[in-house]
Amino acid sequence: MFAYVARQPIYTATRELYAYEVLFRDGKTNGFPDISPDEATSRIITSTHLSLGLEEVTGDHYAFINFHQDTLMHRFPTSLDPLRTVIEVVETVNVTPQLIQACKHLRGLGYQIALDDYDTSERWEPFLPFTSIIKFDIRETPHEKIAQLVPLLKEQGIRLVAEKVETYAEFKQFRNMGFDYFQGYFLARPELIKHRKLNSNQLTMIQLLTESGSGHMNLDRINDIIERDPSLTFQLLRFINNPLVSKRNKITSLRHALNYMGEVEIKKFVALLALANISQDSPDDLMNMSLVRAKFCEQLCQENTQLETDDNAGFLLGLLSLLDAMMEQPMDELVSKIPLNENVQQALCKKPGWLRHCVQLAEYFEQGHWAGIKAFSVKYDIDQRQLHHCFNSAISWASKIQLSCHQ
Repeated sequence: MFAYVARQPIYTATRELYAYEVLFRDGKTNGFPDISPDEATSRIITSTHLSLGLEEVTGDHYAFINFHQDTLMHRFPTSLDPLRTVIEVVETVNVTPQLIQACKHLRGLGYQIALDDYDTSERWEPFLPFTSIIKFDIRETPHEKIAQLVPLLKEQGIRLVAEKVETYAEFKQFRNMGFDYFQGYFLARPELIKHRKLNSNQLTMIQLLTESGSGHMNLDRINDIIERDPSLTFQLLRFINNPLVSKRNKITSLRHALNYMGEVEIKKFVALLALANISQDSPDDLMNMSLVRAKFCEQLCQENTQLETDDNAGFLLGLLSLLDAMMEQPMDELVSKIPLNENVQQALCKKPGWLRHCVQLAEYFEQGHWAGIKAFSVKYDIDQRQLHHCFNSAISWASKIQLSCHQ
């Protein structure tokens, strides 16, 4: 995709991933870059400006993309697949008959039209007959006013997105109000359930995480844990035999994998196996976010030549950074059950330092917080372009890992 992009997930009422809003740093207020039509043909649409395909950013999900006045008038969206793209008309456009006609034309080509940050103004009335989705910023519009509009908009077949949903209480409030989709950071923030007991499977997975996080891996102990459930052996070998990892030899056992790959790599896949099972009852996107963070933090540790950092520590940190959301337990309580590297433990508990800053950087990418990304780049003297490259490659890696494990 374009050199500097971020993506924000949009979820259904059942917390399943529906789409991503794709944010462009080189476009006005995160919108699709606004350049001349001729330049678009030669620079944006061609592969020379693309470092990651849209399908790699969003997978099989829709891409919500902000389009401003000129990009809509020049029909820029037509360079994108109408079956995968939702056109967001931003609230700052100047509504003219020409703009209305342009959007109507795009709807006729099969694109879904969404009104972003809907402010209930009468100027949007001409759009409603061909609008598929309306987004409300729940931080800006009074909730009472939104509640009054919901039945009127739903009568017209318009689906509703609640933006900036930061807590589960807000998610439930707007779900009960009749909203279809939810965008915000609520999923990554755990809905803590006090005194919740871990089931036997979760306890087994915590044991695996304990082994993967210990200084020296006890192969016999890991074998004992995995052999209790034959499906775990199958899952672990499927992870390890992923073409991204093992390109030549078919791995047939954990001991074979240890001899072939070494202890550090095996620890990663034991942790991956444990987390995949822990997350079974959680929204799928939590596992995807964890995988992206794991690979991203691992690559950051490789990039940082100023500090002596353990790549595996970065991987484990990213992988476990959403464990509290998956298990609905406080992070400090979970961390106390796993003998992790002290630096990883402190970073998971939000103690400042290099590893904690790595997780924060991943969050900045998830939120499109460009100033935070720039500040990290300056602080640690790592080129911003390289940071974007690392995040893009982490997205690709996570997608391929998940795809191969569902085959």
